[in-house]
Amino acid sequence: MTAYVEAVSELRPRMRRAIIMIQDLVMVLVALALSLILSQSRLSFDAFSSGGLACWALIVLVAHLLFRSSGLYNTVWRFASTPDFFNILKGCGSLTVVLYLASLAFRLFFQPVAGLNERQFIVFFLVSFTIISAPRLYYRFLRDGASWRILRRTAGDASTKQALFIGRLSEADVIVRFTRTTAPAEYAIAGIMAIESDAPLGTQIQGVPVVALRPRLVEVLEDYVKGTQSLDLLIFGQGVEREIEDYAELVRVARHSGIGVVQFSGLSELGQGGKLVLDAVEMETIMRRSAVATDTARIGAFVGGKRVMVTGGAGSIGRVLVKRALELGAEAVLVADNSEFGIFQLDQQTDDADRGRLTSRIVDVTDRPHMTRLVNEFKPAIIFHAAALKHVPLLEENWEAAIETNVFGTLACAEIAAECGVPQFLLISSDKAVDPTSVLGVTKRAAEQIVSSLHEAQAALLPRAGAANGHAGTPDLRHSGTKFIAVRFGNVFGSNGSVATIFQAQIEAGGPVTITDRRMTRYFMTVTEAVDLVIMSAADAEQRRGADDYAIYMLDMGKPVPILEVAETMIRMAGKSPYTDIPIRFTGIRPGEKLHETLHAENEEVVKLDIAKIFGLRTGVVEWPKIEAALPALVAAMHDRDKAAALTVLAGLYRAEEDEDIGGLREEAALKAAGQVG
Repeated sequence: MTAYVEAVSELRPRMRRAIIMIQDLVMVLVALALSLILSQSRLSFDAFSSGGLACWALIVLVAHLLFRSSGLYNTVWRFASTPDFFNILKGCGSLTVVLYLASLAFRLFFQPVAGLNERQFIVFFLVSFTIISAPRLYYRFLRDGASWRILRRTAGDASTKQALFIGRLSEADVIVRFTRTTAPAEYAIAGIMAIESDAPLGTQIQGVPVVALRPRLVEVLEDYVKGTQSLDLLIFGQGVEREIEDYAELVRVARHSGIGVVQFSGLSELGQGGKLVLDAVEMETIMRRSAVATDTARIGAFVGGKRVMVTGGAGSIGRVLVKRALELGAEAVLVADNSEFGIFQLDQQTDDADRGRLTSRIVDVTDRPHMTRLVNEFKPAIIFHAAALKHVPLLEENWEAAIETNVFGTLACAEIAAECGVPQFLLISSDKAVDPTSVLGVTKRAAEQIVSSLHEAQAALLPRAGAANGHAGTPDLRHSGTKFIAVRFGNVFGSNGSVATIFQAQIEAGGPVTITDRRMTRYFMTVTEAVDLVIMSAADAEQRRGADDYAIYMLDMGKPVPILEVAETMIRMAGKSPYTDIPIRFTGIRPGEKLHETLHAENEEVVKLDIAKIFGLRTGVVEWPKIEAALPALVAAMHDRDKAAALTVLAGLYRAEEDEDIGGLREEAALKAAGQVG
């Protein structure tokens, strides 16, 4: 039977429809014969004569026209239900009435037909309805018999979510088996859509049918969402987004029909029980950016039992850093952020079991006395410095705030880390720091320079920069041992103010979706992946010494994604058509923006490490005296509200770094020529 189901399912829609039409017409002829046999009628003419054959052909033609007009071929066999059977009833009834009226007309104008009466037409109607309905019902039974039973809700299981699973059969077996043994049941798998093209269609796994194979997944899902009102959830298997070309379209079909979409990532043990781990499918997954498996054991060993401080911990990246540190077993986590509402939201999203290990403080990172007191009291083993201002056009106007937070805030936190003996300080950097053209880029580059310079010196002798920053003088700090590093990466999808959140709001408002330039591209990464790789970079830096030590780590972001493609995909996911339902408007590049971002400059050497998706960067390092000399000039420019002068000071540091790098490369070339290197 499964061979029959598979053979029918794999036919093209038009061919399958033609076969169904032919089958119905054959059934009409069979119904005619059976009605005559069952009523024991003897016709007065030869059924196989030329006149008899012409009569059957005419009946077949009339039947086809009536069946088409009754909507018999607008239904899907798998979802044959009351309205669909009514169409069959209507078609068969219409055909019976037409044939009966034709027989009356023939008797009236020509001659009576012996052996033909009303009894035969009643039998014909009953037989034709039965044998035309039976194949549809039988096909649905073979295909989805188990899902019928599962999708039939009762008062006792109304809270159970009915789901389709799309993925590998091995994962489906695990999920179905687990949901059957869990009490109370949260999910019931109604059908399995296998990504293996050679999977046995129509067979069952733990009583759940395999209802679709590649490449017909979208077509079958559309049939399901049209044919049932009881489907709640679409569950994707692990890594499916990298194996299915129609992944985004499957998500769109489900969401447009009000069906939740999640991704299976494993099973978690909770006490004596367990729970399916289902992650929300977000835009970055739909864009099919290849994620990397996290070495949870390594980052867990690094964070576990440590006291972790996160500046900007109520922001997009900082919030996930806090959550991940708690999950990995940090002894305690301190959040330092100046957003009261952000901290409130973080507190609301934190599990009750973790609140005892989480401390939040409303503080500005440039408030040196307050920050010093916090670090002294908390005694963190690592500071993740995620606090920053990051909106490119806004910072072009609010350049003083950008310098104060991104430059002097980083400087203050780095000095405090060294002064208080924090073992490690990690700066969250940005691809905007590469060949910067904006205030954001220049300030993030300066922050990288501060960290790189302190890394190079290993905090052997920190300057008295407090006076330049408008604070009290800072004593010399000798050999604090703090490891300073920066991690550079591109856009995080779904972060506050990112294109994803902006586009989503515009789509919900009915458009238009605004894009600065149709050619613009950006690197994107999932926030969870970025955070895990940031922690992995810190774990790697902890072990490195000497020549193999890196001040800046760079994350592999894959290929840049066109912003226009992001907008079009999000519009389709919302069940709309780009340019038709939701207009897209191009507004022109804003001040400070680039068409394309890069992750490293031409004069930076990218070093492949033994860690997936993480590279070390060798770049020119500005010596600390040059940074120290630039700080008073930067403060003076801010005091005078002279943006050009301030950017000139920061650009001077950037050029100084290039000079250092070029000088170093020339020196290395000279040594190689003299046979002293390599």
